[in-house]
Amino acid sequence: MRELTEPEIRAAFLNCSKGEAKRLNLPRELAEQPWGELDFLGWRDPQAPDRAYLVTDLGEQPQAVVLRSSSAASWQARRSICSLCVTTHTGGVSLLVAPLAGPAGRQGNSVGAYMCSDLACPLYVRGLRETGTKIYESLTQEQRIDRMRDNLADFLAKVRAGTPVG
Repeated sequence: MRELTEPEIRAAFLNCSKGEAKRLNLPRELAEQPWGELDFLGWRDPQAPDRAYLVTDLGEQPQAVVLRSSSAASWQARRSICSLCVTTHTGGVSLLVAPLAGPAGRQGNSVGAYMCSDLACPLYVRGLRETGTKIYESLTQEQRIDRMRDNLADFLAKVRAGTPVG
């Protein structure tokens, strides 16, 4: 993933207003992120733990989404699998919900997925961060990265489904 600037990230949000995107909290160390190892940058809002954000440049231009969890207590205490990176965690997966883009989202429609609570999927599939749970997988690292990218693209397509075509 190429390094994104603060204005690029704020302009990329699909499922919130420009005003909301302008006010949300970005990671403080944007320049220090391991951009070369990321397929997306995900972070939790330190001032609102039930809010999370995700931005990627997998498409022609950056795309970002606002995510919410029901509460910090919603994290799974049992072994669970992230639907993006298919990494197994004990206590590290949360149901994160994204309002749909456009009018459908403003009416309260949303889509959810179980994701790594820290949104560090790209680091898990590359073996740069450990979950504490090892399960053998016959896929190569590149195949796991491709699968995660495909799962992310599918999730973003569901969020964009609320936007009228035209």
